[in-house]
Amino acid sequence: MEEAQQQMKNACDLPISDSGALMADSHIGYGLPIGGVLATRNSVIPYAVGVDIACRVKLSVLDLPHEMLENEQGMEQLTKAIETETKFGVGAKFKMRREHSVIDEDWDVSPITKKLKGKAHSQLGTSGSGNHFVEFGPITIKEKNLGIAPGKYLALMSHSGSRGVGAAVADHYSKLAMEKHFELPDRLKHLAWLDLDTEDGEEYWDAMELMGKYAAANHACIHKHVTNYLGTDVLLDIENHHNFAWKETHHGEELIVHRKGATPAGKNVLGIIPGSMASPAYVVKGKGKPESLNSAAHGAGRVMSRKRAHRELNWEDANKILASKGVTLLSAGLDEVPTVYKNIDKVMEDQQDLVDIQARFDPKLVKMAPSGERPED
Repeated sequence: MEEAQQQMKNACDLPISDSGALMADSHIGYGLPIGGVLATRNSVIPYAVGVDIACRVKLSVLDLPHEMLENEQGMEQLTKAIETETKFGVGAKFKMRREHSVIDEDWDVSPITKKLKGKAHSQLGTSGSGNHFVEFGPITIKEKNLGIAPGKYLALMSHSGSRGVGAAVADHYSKLAMEKHFELPDRLKHLAWLDLDTEDGEEYWDAMELMGKYAAANHACIHKHVTNYLGTDVLLDIENHHNFAWKETHHGEELIVHRKGATPAGKNVLGIIPGSMASPAYVVKGKGKPESLNSAAHGAGRVMSRKRAHRELNWEDANKILASKGVTLLSAGLDEVPTVYKNIDKVMEDQQDLVDIQARFDPKLVKMAPSGERPED
């Protein structure tokens, strides 16, 4: 936590910075910490957006009985839906490409997006690796203002971003920013920025916006194809980015607000904050707290690096935790088991002033990239 605080202080000391905030799930990252929110003037920091541009969470409440999770036939059907209709892994793609209007957008905004449009199309509807997942579980809706009656339902939740093309955009413009700000010391080099009134800055911004649309389309395809496989309707849809930059007005001026692993939590804005494969996710409504730049945590936050997890943890202990929570895990790496994450309920308690809980989702059937895949988050 101290390292994350120091990273946040470094970011706030930049000449382009206006203000910043650190969320309850924060931990060290490249440049800006994960869970870091930074407002800048007319400048964007690629590493403060994140490597997985527009990583997001989407939740669909389905018109199916949640009891499907309690019997063998139902679990088999839900398992086949996930394993048939999305793909996991770094290079995952579909031979029969998914169709979505995002492919008709202008992909010539950057030489990177122009070059990788075909790859992006082939990966549309895939889930990647790292902390990305697709899950089924019961959702308990507590409030009346979500558009459906309070009660217990079956829900589908996914977490992924802009796949290979997003990673390439991040890599290219991060290096470009560092080249332009070679004067920055090593400890600050990942905070290098691009001015938005330059060609490079405009290019990155347009590419980032396109990656936002692409990531949203990615989730839309996953949910559409999974629900079509199951032959069901969607009763409620909620989703949000948490690796992105927005133009917002704060302190009386337009600023660029970077949320790297942070959820938009403006007044009455809905969002989703997941825990781990064995702990709840929460649907929340933002309170619009100025001190947090209208932001909240994006999840539980890691307490252990991936290398340390592989060195110290084992599947025997992890499987005991999963069994105690009634979770069926289809695949994942040891570096994503529950003990690598903070207690999500403690995180939620620490941000009661930022969000109100509207519903609780409990994962019961979980699929992530198999062990050995390079993490893309």
